[in-house]
Amino acid sequence: MSGAGDRGKAPARWLGPGLLGLLLLPVALSLEVSVGKATTIYAVNGTEILLPCTFSSCFGFENLRFWWSYNTSDTYKKLIEGIVKNEKSDPKVKLRDNDRVSLEGTTKEKMNNISILLRSLEFSDTGKYTCHVKNPKEKDLEHQATIFLQVVDKLEEVDNTVTLIILAVVGGVIGLLVFILLLKKFIAFIIKKTQEKKKECLVSSSGNDNTENGLPGSKAEEKPPTKV
Repeated sequence: MSGAGDRGKAPARWLGPGLLGLLLLPVALSLEVSVGKATTIYAVNGTEILLPCTFSSCFGFENLRFWWSYNTSDTYKKLIEGIVKNEKSDPKVKLRDNDRVSLEGTTKEKMNNISILLRSLEFSDTGKYTCHVKNPKEKDLEHQATIFLQVVDKLEEVDNTVTLIILAVVGGVIGLLVFILLLKKFIAFIIKKTQEKKKECLVSSSGNDNTENGLPGSKAEEKPPTKV
């Protein structure tokens, strides 16, 4: 009886994780928004900077809404807003905060790019920039990604002297170790060849029969005296 009961409980044990997997599958395949690997970017005052943003969806999209927001500790505003009708049409701008902001996006070659360009940067432009996306095919769930922009007077040059010295030292040590290993193998090869030549010489000397050439130490066979 207990065996039959265990067999009945076995499907029930797997049912829970299976249902959970089905519920999580749409989440795993849902819309993704990315602003790249860098969480902070730097730009010089008075120049321009491209703020990257791309999106992807395994479900596809239709009439997808997107917008960029800028916020600091005491400021929040929507910089630009637009829509992408489908996968074959480029993003279209519906609302723009000022002329210094422009959309640089495209959906060609499935790039799904909704990046923006900021011109004539000012120190007050420093802050968080968030790329927001909503896809009606996913019940208008909002997805977003944030990047921090720091506007500076000038970009600091990174001194790589210490790094180069460390790399040179490490490379020198590795090179020395490789040279020692090669030298060790070469010496072992020479010793091996010398020993082999010595053995050949000993074998050759012990096997020589010097009877015919009359050399000292030859094993001459004594002939009996001739009878008269």
